This record gives sequence, C-alpha cells and structure tokens, in this order.
Amino acid sequence: MKAYTYENTLTNIPRFDDTLHVSQKYGYGYETDTHFVHLYGKEELFIISNGLTVLEGKNGTHFDWIKNRFGATNIEEMELEAGNTIEGIWRPALYNFDDTDKGININNSELRSQEQALRVLIEKLDEILLYIEPSSEGLESYSHKIRELLILAATEVENQWRVLLNRANEKPINGSTFTTQDYVKTLPFTFVEEFEVSLKHYSLFKPAKPFSGWNSANPTKSLKWYDSYNKTKHNRDRHFDEAKLKYAIDAVAANIALYCTRFGILRLLHDTTILTGLFKQIFDISMVNSDRKTFYIPELEIPKNTRKNCFVFDCYLSKYNKPWTLNKLKL
Repeated sequence: MKAYTYENTLTNIPRFDDTLHVSQKYGYGYETDTHFVHLYGKEELFIISNGLTVLEGKNGTHFDWIKNRFGATNIEEMELEAGNTIEGIWRPALYNFDDTDKGININNSELRSQEQALRVLIEKLDEILLYIEPSSEGLESYSHKIRELLILAATEVENQWRVLLNRANEKPINGSTFTTQDYVKTLPFTFVEEFEVSLKHYSLFKPAKPFSGWNSANPTKSLKWYDSYNKTKHNRDRHFDEAKLKYAIDAVAANIALYCTRFGILRLLHDTTILTGLFKQIFDISMVNSDRKTFYIPELEIPKNTRKNCFVFDCYLSKYNKPWTLNKLKL
C-alpha cells in the first residue's frame, strides 16, 4: 500500500495535546482496508515516533484526512510501500536493535567483524589526537602514523563498498577489480552523504562530511581523502604530504557513515559495546537533509473490531507491526 510523508501544521485529535505538531514536525501515513494511519516523526535524527500513531476509520479520502487532522503540507509519495525495506540498508523507522536486525536482515558475525574494524580505526585516531590538535594548522600535518591510519581506513571503506556491490550482484565495469567507477554507484542507495561526523571535544573542528561532492563524473578526485590515499599509498616519496590528518579523519568518518548505512545509527548511540562507549567519547553524529521519502514505514496489523473514532494507537515494541517485506538491493 502506498505511503506518504508530509509536514504537520496542526494537531486535531480529540482530547489530545493540540501542539504536538510543534515537536513532531513530520507525518507519515497510509490507508488500510478499514483505517487511515498516521505516524508522527521528529526532526532530530529523523526518528519516527512509532508510539505516537493515530488511527481513524476510513471516511472520505486519505488526503483529506491528513489535511484535516494534521494540516498536512508538502505531501510526497514515499519510495517504498508501507512494510517494505531494502535488505542491508538502514533507514529511520527501524527504531530498535531487534527491529533493525529483522528489518534489513543483519548478519551477526558480519556486524561483529565490522564493529571490530571500526573500533581499531577509532582507537588509532584517538591515539593520534593525543599528539596533534585538529586545529586549522594541525589538520594539515602529515606523518607516517597518519599515513598508516589513512591507508587502513580507506582500505576498510573499499571493503564495505565491495560488500554492498556484491550484495547487489554487481560486477566490475572494467576487468575483475572494482574501482571508484563501481563504488560510486552505491551513493544514491546508501545515503552516506546525509551523515555528518563531529569531534566532540574540538569545537573549532568543522564537522566531517566525507562523501560530500562525490560524483560519477570524477569518482576518484571528487573524493579528496580517497584520492590522497591513492597517491600516498602508491607513491609515498612523491606524495607523502598527502597523508594529512584531515584526510585520515575523513576516511574514519566515511567508515562511520557506511557502518550506519549497513547496521543503523542507533548501535553507535545506544548499545553497550566497547565500540559504542568509544564512539560516544570522541564523536557526535547527525543526519543532515535526509530524504524522508526513503524512510521505512511499518505496516500495522490492525486488530479486528478496532474502534473507528480518531485516537492514538499504542504501537510500542512493534506489537502490532507486520513482519517487514525485504527487497533485494539493486543499484
């Protein structure tokens, strides 16, 4: 069933807080055979508030309902129908670990392996930051230790790209080895350009947006940290000065963004692992200009004889959510 996203400008729910749309700016809705469904969503990290779901028996059109009840404006059709996800790609509305694991079919051993790899990168960056401040001058500094981290982090990014390409059954464009001509094809489907990574204790550090400006017309040079990795890896004598701290930070941030794409942002913020503690000690992360049309919306299993008047329906713990329908990743 088609789902829609829109902006809420009023709250017209009987005997309920009529200012809810101020804190819950966005709406996501669809219609079942018997009811209209509306889910509220916050702007912060674009989390969909599954516990604030509104139902009402069908009467008239769905568009009229969302306009009359929620003042819906800027209505857009979502890319996937309610209850659908893309295997291996996290999007908001997968709001806890169990829901995420089932919703995108996470392989536990793959998750743990990637957590270990990311932990190593963050620990190495943390060690470097003991000696070099990420100031405007410090970010331009280069060394063998920074080069080591840049190469390791960029190599791990390549590994994550290959996982995604293999999952989509993609073959290299030229020869038997993937290159940035292949890697860049993942950009529209991983949403990595939405993630912005900050160093928590360095207020002057400009947040890293490692995939900003990446494009298929120039897939290597438009990714400056990756281009620098290539240069200093293959010709250190000539390009040693490309192993700069700013590029190493970008490469680590790129791994963080890809980790979030593959396993969800919540694990870095709310899990109890060593990685979570380390990440929260050093970084802040946010999502910027997210495309809400690409979010996942749960399809409800509405119990028989559910009342027809407008009311807030308890949807916590995925109690009434149907199992997700997983779609294969296609680039």
